[in-house]
Amino acid sequence: MQTTSPQPLAATNAPVRITNTTTKNTSNRKKTQNLDYVIRSGLAGGIAGCVAKTVIAPLDRIKILFQARNPVFDKYAGTFSGVFKAGRDIVKDTGTAGLFQGHSVTLLRIFPYAAIKFVAYEQYRAILMPTRKHENGSRQFIAGSLAGVTSVLFTYPLDLLRVRMAYEVKQVGKSRPGLISTCSQIYNEPAAGQGRGLSFKIMNFYRGFMPTVAGMIPYAGLSFYTHHIATEFCRYSPLVTHWTRAPLDFDPDANDLTPAQRRILEKPPLNTWAELVSGGISGLVAQTGSYPLEVIRRRMQVGGLLNPDVFVSFMDTVKDIYRVKGFKGFYVGLSIGYIKVAPLMATSFAVYDRMKTALYIN
Repeated sequence: MQTTSPQPLAATNAPVRITNTTTKNTSNRKKTQNLDYVIRSGLAGGIAGCVAKTVIAPLDRIKILFQARNPVFDKYAGTFSGVFKAGRDIVKDTGTAGLFQGHSVTLLRIFPYAAIKFVAYEQYRAILMPTRKHENGSRQFIAGSLAGVTSVLFTYPLDLLRVRMAYEVKQVGKSRPGLISTCSQIYNEPAAGQGRGLSFKIMNFYRGFMPTVAGMIPYAGLSFYTHHIATEFCRYSPLVTHWTRAPLDFDPDANDLTPAQRRILEKPPLNTWAELVSGGISGLVAQTGSYPLEVIRRRMQVGGLLNPDVFVSFMDTVKDIYRVKGFKGFYVGLSIGYIKVAPLMATSFAVYDRMKTALYIN
């Protein structure tokens, strides 16, 4: 009896798996696009973003000071040891809290930013890659790029606030900038009224928006593309699977596997270190491909502090960077960018995957 009872069930289910592939694809897409999945994936993405940004917050502030050529810290830019010297000076002047200046705004921005990015990615992926056979590098790049641009559209003003607050340094007789005072300062800058297009004061919060979008396309696209390639290699390449795959808690050769266990075999889980390495590699590739646009964006964002009366154009910013430091000016702070982005992306992808499992949406 024990050997025959599973047979009718298997025979009953077999035609469904063979003939209803289209129905299954449609069902998976609907599952991804329902409100419950959107909320859970958004929560997973937001938490992953906050954890990752907190890990690298001190490096992030130093990088902004270098990119924007803060006069106090510009002398340290361009050298590896300069990162540690800048950090030492910040701690000396403002304590450890100085390394996290602007981090409250970072968290305020990064939760919706990361949530929207991962939700958008899941939705674009459901459209472009409804099944595993549709998954490839180019579609991953497109889905990642679209997700990055979508998230930027909704959260850019918060990024501008974060950069402005991180750029400010302690001065005698001047208090550390707060969120409200920074918002008021940006809003009241006269540059918006000088523009040839929209002259609303709210446009002051969108300085550097176009290079941000332009930079997000290669950055987000390359990060998701490279992460896909790296994780696929770790999961399926016989050269490394012995070390990279996480051990299973069931027999993969059993005849009575549950649907959940079959899904695990289709996409084997990775060890934590393999997930972190895959995320770190994706961050390094993405950072290299998009860094010049990030430098241009930072310079335009702090332009309101240096010249609040006008919007500095994209081309004017490019010319100014090249005039002062030549071609290498577009890569100022890249070494700290590498140090920052590897743990950032590694933590972000790893925590997101873990949160998806915890929230039962993996």
